[in-house]
Amino acid sequence: MPIIINKDNFEADIRKSSMPIVIDVYATWCGPCQQMKPIFADLEQEFVGKCKFASLNVDEARDISIMFGVTSVPTFIFYSNGEMHSKDTGYMSKEALKARIEDFIQSA
Repeated sequence: MPIIINKDNFEADIRKSSMPIVIDVYATWCGPCQQMKPIFADLEQEFVGKCKFASLNVDEARDISIMFGVTSVPTFIFYSNGEMHSKDTGYMSKEALKARIEDFIQSA
């Protein structure tokens, strides 16, 4: 189960994490976001111990979304060592997201 990001846990669970993190930025009203949920959950199981997975609801944590420069959803943020490494926006196939995560882990 991904970490649910909010203003109370962002510093400890995300910013200070020693493990790379993939953040799924979504909205409940976003169709493509809902299509990505099972893909994100499957990939979380595949990468156990290699990186953390987190979710950020743009409507519940608008300030954090703004800090990351999120302008549309879904957005995937690749975060390590206290900073954003990169981000991708839009629906992705499971294979495409898996490849991005693998590349991120190797470069983090």
